[in-house]
Amino acid sequence: MSEFIACAVSQFAPTLDRVENLETLGEHAALAVSRGATILVAPEYAAAFDKEPGEWMREHAEPLDGPFVAGVSQLTAELGITIIASLLERSEEPDGKPYNTVFAVGPEGRLLGSYRKVHLYDAFGAGESEWLQAGDADAAPVVVDGGPFRIGLQTCYDLRFPEVSRRLVDAGADVLAVPAEWVRGPLKEHHWTTLLQARAIENTAYVVAADHPAPIGVGRSAIVDPRGIEVSALGSEVGVAVAWLDAQTIANVRRQNPALELRRYGVA
Repeated sequence: MSEFIACAVSQFAPTLDRVENLETLGEHAALAVSRGATILVAPEYAAAFDKEPGEWMREHAEPLDGPFVAGVSQLTAELGITIIASLLERSEEPDGKPYNTVFAVGPEGRLLGSYRKVHLYDAFGAGESEWLQAGDADAAPVVVDGGPFRIGLQTCYDLRFPEVSRRLVDAGADVLAVPAEWVRGPLKEHHWTTLLQARAIENTAYVVAADHPAPIGVGRSAIVDPRGIEVSALGSEVGVAVAWLDAQTIANVRRQNPALELRRYGVA
């Protein structure tokens, strides 16, 4: 018998108000649960965000045992859902720049894992590394339990580096979670949708990607199946999209197209 679960993406515009962001995330998580979802992926910078990078990134950084993760843990325990979200993680060094960190909290309110963004957004005129420090590129890929699935964590600009997704799949992921703040611009929407489909097709895996809505982000948060088909997606508006992830679909696609078995190059 096939194993399947419902998964959701939350598309909203975080502010610098942590309480407001948690309220929005809670509303979206409750809506997702009412539609049958047991996993929800929220956008990048879900804990705090402002349009322009700046000193606020240091001011709003907090540890993984801080108030935002605690608030998310309370939500997951109350609703019985796994939430994958993002925050600015305070550095262990007194004067260190914060990390852009994705974390997953399970339905019992327990932290399942966290990933510090390796590829900072120093492209298209942006300079994320001016304010943040990158995670350790040599750290083990972060893959967490998601019921019958294994979920790999990555962030936004990581999507442009196919080896990130491949390392996660090599570590056992069959679902790729991608919180993002994909800034609008020429061809950016096209890049976003194309890369989501490419990462799904080449890894024969589901991709669950949550973005900010317009006018800052492109929106188009989506759940893409292992054949590269958008099975659920949003436009540019705030909202929640839900789709069923089916383990048998992954098995069927990997049997028809055993690309992972047939490849001749690894990722070091």
